[in-house]
Amino acid sequence: MIAEAEARRSTAVSLEGARILVVEDEALIALSIEQTLRDFGCTVVALAMHIDDALLIAQSGDVDAAMLDVNVGGREVFPVADVLIRRRIPVLFATGYGAEALRSDLRGRPIIRKPFQARELRQALERALSSR
Repeated sequence: MIAEAEARRSTAVSLEGARILVVEDEALIALSIEQTLRDFGCTVVALAMHIDDALLIAQSGDVDAAMLDVNVGGREVFPVADVLIRRRIPVLFATGYGAEALRSDLRGRPIIRKPFQARELRQALERALSSR
């Protein structure tokens, strides 16, 4: 049992210093996510509340991973995800609708269902970062 716990700990991805792009259009949720990520030791390099802003950051931003709300101001976030995936930047999705809200080619990516707890966010982000 101790060996199993040690193995899990040694394979866990460190979030300390991870540079994260957050795309979320609800201000209170965005601020809560930002604070939670900081509590994990992450650096939120950008918080985009509009798809066009997110696309600009996704194209050239220095990020380790991105957390993307699926529906941003009535627009799907998939063009942002496509840019990040082409750059080999891990993404995780947040949605109130579950995996069926994702395009079929994205359904294997980490997803958390809103509302979520900090523990769920940590696990999904660790899973996304471990895919690098």
